[in-house]
Amino acid sequence: MPTKSYNPITKSRRYITVLDYAELTRTAPEKSLTKGRKSSGGRNNAGRVTSRFRGNGNKRRYRAIDFKRAKDGIPAVVQQIEYDPNRSAFIALLAYADGEKNYILAPEGMTVGQTVLSGDQAEVKPGNAMLLRNIPVGLEIHNIELIPGRGAKMVRSAGQVALLRSKDGDYAQVKLPSGEVRLVNLACKATIGKVGNGDHMNVSLGKAGKKRYLGRRPHVRGLAMNPVDHPMGGGEGRTSGGGHPVSPWGQLAKGKKTRCPRKNSKRFIVERRKK
Repeated sequence: MPTKSYNPITKSRRYITVLDYAELTRTAPEKSLTKGRKSSGGRNNAGRVTSRFRGNGNKRRYRAIDFKRAKDGIPAVVQQIEYDPNRSAFIALLAYADGEKNYILAPEGMTVGQTVLSGDQAEVKPGNAMLLRNIPVGLEIHNIELIPGRGAKMVRSAGQVALLRSKDGDYAQVKLPSGEVRLVNLACKATIGKVGNGDHMNVSLGKAGKKRYLGRRPHVRGLAMNPVDHPMGGGEGRTSGGGHPVSPWGQLAKGKKTRCPRKNSKRFIVERRKK
C-alpha cells in the first residue's frame, strides 16, 4: 500500500507521511469480535512504573484475532479488510459457511470476496492455513505456531515473512525474519504468504503529538538527568562519566546477553540471528 504526504502548510506537515488505506473497507469493526482494552500506563498491579515513558494515547477496542485457524475444512469468504489499532498488520474479517465470523491477519494480496480455507484440503495459496508437513519446501509463510494447537506466535507483524527451508523427521527448518533458523514441529500450523501492509515501515510520524496518540511519552536520556535520578546523570557539560551505558537500576544497556544459556528451546535453534 503506497504512502502519501501533505503540502507543508506547517513545519510538521512537511515530514508527515501516512498510508493510503485505499484497500481497506470503510466500515465499523464486527462488534461481537471486539472488547474494551485497559491501558496500564506502564504500571504494575502495585501502581509502580515498571515501563517508563508510557501513558495517555487514544482509546482502542481490542479485535479478537483467530491465531489458531482451527476451523478445518470449512470455507470462509473475506468480507472486510480493516485497520487494527493494536497491531501494525491489517486484519481480514472472515465469514464461514456455518455462519461464524472471525478475524485473521490479512496477508499481502488478499482481497474482499476471496475464499480461504484451513486444514488438509486447503490449496497452497496466500491466506490458507495448513500444517507445516503439507506445505512445500521453499514457500513463504507467516503466522507460525511454536507448539501444535497453541496458536501462532511467530511472524505476525506487518511485512514479515519466513521461509520454509527443509523438513527432516518430525521437524521443519524455518528461517525467521531475524535471520535465525529454527526447528518447528511439522504438526504446527502456518499461513501461506507474507503479512500485508509492508509499507508500515515507511510511515513517518512527523510530529511529537502523533507519538502521544500511540501512548508513548517523551523519552528522556539518562545523560540529561541528575545523578540522583540516573547512574549516568550529572557531570560538567556533556559527559558519559566513563562508565558503560546502564539502565536506571544499573543493568547493562548495550551488548549484554539476555538469553538464558540453559533455556530448553536452545536445542531448536539451528542458526543464531547473530553469527
